[in-house]
Amino acid sequence: MVVYRPKASVQVAKAAKQKKRQADDQTLWQVFWSGFFFPLKLIWKALAWATHQFPLRPIGHLLRWVANLPPFRFLWRLIGLNYIRASFGELRLVTWPTFRESMRLTGAVIIFSIIFGAIIAVVDYGLDKVFKQLFVK
Repeated sequence: MVVYRPKASVQVAKAAKQKKRQADDQTLWQVFWSGFFFPLKLIWKALAWATHQFPLRPIGHLLRWVANLPPFRFLWRLIGLNYIRASFGELRLVTWPTFRESMRLTGAVIIFSIIFGAIIAVVDYGLDKVFKQLFVK
């Protein structure tokens, strides 16, 4: 059985084999320079990655590891950072109000303050009149 192959596909196959052979036959000089530039290429990619996405998680792991060393744990106890850390933990557990609830509660506080201020002003005015009549006579 004879397989028909167009001339163009035969030429493409030969060109692909030739490119593969050239890739396999690298000179020592090419190997040296590729080995020289490979670490620089990795460093460049790492710098590009760091500028686009800052590695906060690895830095956090490193800081946590250092902070858990015994001398530092003693220092944190002296300074009282455990209290501060626990405070932040409690803040995460709080159920925060929505914007609508916040506006409603803020309005209630303002109205209460105005009413309370008016009551204090009336009592102050009344006591002022009473004491002026008692002591100024």
